[in-house]
Amino acid sequence: MQWFPYAVFLALGVLAASADAAPTQLTAQEARHLLVRTGFAPTHAQVQAITGQSATRAVDDLLARAKTAKPLAPAPDFVGLPAPIPYNLMRTQEERQAARQQQMREGLDLKTWWMREMIESSAPLAERMTLFWHNHFATSQQKVVRSQAMWNQHQLLRQQALGNFRSLLHAVAKDPAMLVYLDGANSRKEAPNENFAREVMELFTLGESGVGGGGYTEADIKEAARAFTGWSIERDDFSFKFRPGFHDNTPKTLLGKTGNFDGDAALDVMLEQPAAARFITAKLWKEFVSPQPDEQAVAVIALHFRASKYDLATVLRELLLSDAFWSQANRGSLIKSPVDLVVGTVRQFGFRYTDATPFVLKSAQLGQNLLVPPNVKGWPGYTDWINATSLLERKRFTEQLFRAVEFKAEAGRSLQTDMKNSMTPDMKSEMTPGNSRQTLLASFGADTTGPASTRAALNLLGREGVMRVAEGMAKITFDSDRFLALYGGHTDREPTLETKQALALDLLAQAATQSIAPGTVGVAWLRMLTLDPAYQLK
Repeated sequence: MQWFPYAVFLALGVLAASADAAPTQLTAQEARHLLVRTGFAPTHAQVQAITGQSATRAVDDLLARAKTAKPLAPAPDFVGLPAPIPYNLMRTQEERQAARQQQMREGLDLKTWWMREMIESSAPLAERMTLFWHNHFATSQQKVVRSQAMWNQHQLLRQQALGNFRSLLHAVAKDPAMLVYLDGANSRKEAPNENFAREVMELFTLGESGVGGGGYTEADIKEAARAFTGWSIERDDFSFKFRPGFHDNTPKTLLGKTGNFDGDAALDVMLEQPAAARFITAKLWKEFVSPQPDEQAVAVIALHFRASKYDLATVLRELLLSDAFWSQANRGSLIKSPVDLVVGTVRQFGFRYTDATPFVLKSAQLGQNLLVPPNVKGWPGYTDWINATSLLERKRFTEQLFRAVEFKAEAGRSLQTDMKNSMTPDMKSEMTPGNSRQTLLASFGADTTGPASTRAALNLLGREGVMRVAEGMAKITFDSDRFLALYGGHTDREPTLETKQALALDLLAQAATQSIAPGTVGVAWLRMLTLDPAYQLK
């Protein structure tokens, strides 16, 4: 991992960041830094729009637009359908299996809807915060199954992404998808389930016990589990339902306080702990500032966060205006997630598309399958995003996009030839050239297996769905003339030094680590720039 220039400094906890104050007049480089951290990769026009503004004005505008942002597209069709028949009313295993597959297909519709929102939103900070909370309150459709439950949880995270953390925590704790995922729906006083009680302290509010002042014990987990008994769901419509007969209505001692706590009271006791504000602040720091939080700075910001009664816009504003955020040492110190890479590339270069499903599948292949986090801890992020295999696949993604532009006709003929050589007569009669499922598997990682894999997703789609995805891939286009013209470049000649510098400034978080051969022109030059390791940083 030699290509992370600041990793050593970050690991040593260098605190030189305090030397850099929030700019009073943003340079283009500073504007890009703010926009790439608060959204995805910005366009040239978006960078230019805030260049010259003060950091305070730019941050306040980003927060205001994110707080009022609304989805661009209508909800997927399945959202308006009646609730599916409960599994226990289905007579056969085949019926249950078919119903599950339908739910998974609808889940893919939700992922595709969300991917399009991330790519096209004019307020990408709202999408980034929704993604942040999806990872924080990690919930997987593989266990929940119900697509409408996942949609409802997604809307909850979206609507409260920059609201009040106390309100968000209480709402997520009663969310049916979370109740199913962490086994709370069947918790009763005779046998309290400790899963949610453990995770709500360790992962959602206080952090690991003994780390950063979490300070809770196994006894606290058991007492909290008693408080959450009776929180259940209505099986008919999958809504939250409190069942008084299941609730433990006796006194409990939690984190040093004793009372007849129910679940809401237990959450409030957790939020009274100073560790709660520190934990959320530190996690937001790692999302927006640097991989290694400055404990002293986090402590100060956490005090303000707590004083604001857990207002999320307040803590994020302070982080984005902190000295550490603007420190040169923290520029390019974060690694793009697969969603960052895919969404940012499509947004920044202005790739046109008709179907966002290929981008959903690519993100999943690279390690970030929306709605299917690896476990309750979510995606660990940072250096876990990168290994020898994933780095090659990341580079392959941008190379495929740009080579398709460079050699569209030649690639199409080569693809058809390869398919004809690999298909049986039956396959040839069922598939048209370019729509091969095998070709899609090759594009999205044929070696992935398991219920959440790309292979499984393509199986769920069926022949018509697979052909639709293949058609969507074929229709991804890039107006290279228009893009290069923004920088004074041309598709048929090598960029000038001035154009190269302007492109590198907009596309890379740090200086390029690899040289591009003299004489490389147009789209080929852009493609080579995206293959530089610095393109993986933000």
